[in-house]
Amino acid sequence: MAAATFIAGEEPGRLVRRTAALTVVVACLVLGIKYAAYAVTGSVALFSDALESIVNVVAGLVAFWAVSLSYKPADDDHPFGHTKAEYFSAVVEGVLIVLAALLILREAWGAFQTPRGLEAPVLGIAINGVATVINLGWASYLLRLGREHRSPALDADGRHIMADVVTSVGVLVGLAVAGATGWSVLDPALAALVALNILREGWKVVAKSLSGLMDQALEPGDDARVREIISGTAEGALEVHDVRSRLAGRAVFIEFHMVVPSAMSVGDAHVICDRIEDALQEAFAEARVLIHVEPEAEAKQVGVPVL
Repeated sequence: MAAATFIAGEEPGRLVRRTAALTVVVACLVLGIKYAAYAVTGSVALFSDALESIVNVVAGLVAFWAVSLSYKPADDDHPFGHTKAEYFSAVVEGVLIVLAALLILREAWGAFQTPRGLEAPVLGIAINGVATVINLGWASYLLRLGREHRSPALDADGRHIMADVVTSVGVLVGLAVAGATGWSVLDPALAALVALNILREGWKVVAKSLSGLMDQALEPGDDARVREIISGTAEGALEVHDVRSRLAGRAVFIEFHMVVPSAMSVGDAHVICDRIEDALQEAFAEARVLIHVEPEAEAKQVGVPVL
């Protein structure tokens, strides 16, 4: 049996942790700008937009903690590392999103019952537009970095902030219409739509995180890539079977059985294992590979022949 040794790269870890810390700073900046937009207009829709930014601040703090924990090396109590910590961050963020949506719905209902006109809508829209542009740029960066480093926490933050951008654009368009027409009922209606949209996003964040906590397998495209790499680098082996994978944050666990000729030496089998492990780790930077070697005479089942 051969197992790959995993050593986390320090530079990617520093980059991800620094980004998580900067997310809190950006969230605080955006919160201040959005609250200023609400203060000059009295708009419930802009208030709901600012309230969601409070969630971004809290979620950013939780994400920073989770990312920092996830890069801690394996220890006696956690021999497989701490990479799953990021899933907890995403779950917490999803719960906070739901809480924010409920608070927004309460405010919207109050505004429906007592409609009020908007003050300085043009200035409020302009101020909120600045916050939206900042969020758009930061969300795009988080999503790209989350994909590159397989970070559930950064990915969840990026998706949430991008959803915030979409709702903010909707709010700005709606407020422009409300200001032009004088239909004050549009303001609470927009706030309610914001709440429903972030409820949907919150559910998606929680569902994806729970799937990761339950050892979700690689996506079909990545799984096919794993099998292709094994087949292309297992020269000297006869077949492989029971190929399985699971995700644990940015870490990828891959294991399978490899059948070799009964007369093959342990040393020769180990050379094949090393070749396969190196190829998988090149394709998946933080792959942890476990290979069970079986002699042909004792192979437990018929698998996929090695080409």
